[in-house]
Amino acid sequence: MLTSKSSRPTPERLLDAAEKLMRTSGLANATTKAIAREAGCSEAALYKYFANKEELFVRVLMERTPNAGPLMAALRAGPGEEGKEGDEGDQGVKDVEAAEGVEEGLTGIARHASLFYADAMPMAASLFAEPALLTRHREGVQEIGAGPHLVLDALAGRLRRELEAGRLRPDADPRAAAALLLGACFQRAFFLHFSGAHVVQPVEEFAPAVARTVWAAIR
Repeated sequence: MLTSKSSRPTPERLLDAAEKLMRTSGLANATTKAIAREAGCSEAALYKYFANKEELFVRVLMERTPNAGPLMAALRAGPGEEGKEGDEGDQGVKDVEAAEGVEEGLTGIARHASLFYADAMPMAASLFAEPALLTRHREGVQEIGAGPHLVLDALAGRLRRELEAGRLRPDADPRAAAALLLGACFQRAFFLHFSGAHVVQPVEEFAPAVARTVWAAIR
């Protein structure tokens, strides 16, 4: 049975409206007034449920893009969690399997990050044409304790745990490695939207390649 817009809870209608406008008009043009109008409620009602437009944007990114949840789950995984669990057997074999699990985990992160950035970039790109709006957006995101740096922080933290578990070389820099992997994923999204799909590797080829390269440098 289909659910009409008016029968959906107000917060969900606002998220629906925010997603629609941010995807079709860009973040700069998706004003709180326009979002409220699209949702069929007042602007005052919007602020009853959301602190600001930036919270709506973050909620749309985290709840309405399919790779956000898997990306965050992968970033929070513990050392070598993707490795196979064995009850018995040689410790060296277990160590190899754990190391393979780390590379597998990085591949998953690269895949989800590539798709997440590709989904988010068109919505956020219009901000960079208006410096004053970008400043307000930055302040609004900071106000709710969010921001794109949190993904980098999370991956650096995960790699730091791998370092502490002895699966990274002692002189490896977890934050630099995280920046290399995520930076490559972000660059792929930029090339995809600016130049077209023909200039980038398919994500199923790109993700293992970039993960393998980063892992080879730090393992």
